Amino acid sequence: MTDRSRSGADPGGAPVKGDFGRRVAARREYLGLSRGDVALRTASAPGYIEYVETQPGSHGIGFVVRLAHALETTVDELTGGTVDIPPGGGSAAGHPRLVEIGQDECWRLVGRRGVGRVVVSDEHGPAVYPVNYVAAENRIAYRTSPGSGPAHAAGRETAFEVDHIDDAFSRGWSVLVVGEAGTVTEPEEVERLRNEAGTTAPWAGGERDLWVVVTAGRVTGRRIETGAP
Repeated sequence: MTDRSRSGADPGGAPVKGDFGRRVAARREYLGLSRGDVALRTASAPGYIEYVETQPGSHGIGFVVRLAHALETTVDELTGGTVDIPPGGGSAAGHPRLVEIGQDECWRLVGRRGVGRVVVSDEHGPAVYPVNYVAAENRIAYRTSPGSGPAHAAGRETAFEVDHIDDAFSRGWSVLVVGEAGTVTEPEEVERLRNEAGTTAPWAGGERDLWVVVTAGRVTGRRIETGAP
């Protein structure tokens, strides 16, 4: 699998500071663009793009508009204006197509770590929980607390879903991993998973020392593409 980091740090560069810089860096990396590519698209210097990504500060609205266009998104997305708005509220784009994604592409989109949703069904009925995950080989692992909702997936066949919605262009993708879930207790395996997670801790905080691993039995994905066929 390809390690596509969403941390906002540029390989070989300085760590990103500030929400705007993190959003710019994450979007640029998601599109597979270099700072030089973005500089060409915005008629600016690569050094200035580095400054935008690594230093807090304010920028002229003209540049921000050009930057949003270069990164194929909106000013609201780059500045965090849509954080508390449910995704997918825009209208459908012209000529949408629902396309099946192959397994290799599914795992590339899932990446090495991120946020996904685990499906759990217990005595209270079905439920879906968002969790931070790490992925390696054909497995997805996440940390939780014993007795919590996500912990109830262990010992059962479950589904794990990862997706991305691009409101600016009314498109997106979704990957579904279905397989048996189990807990990991061997110290060596727990340490390996911790190393895989790196500095990414569960966003929910608290004591979350139980590792649950979903071993993929079936992997499927779909993507919404737009534009003229």
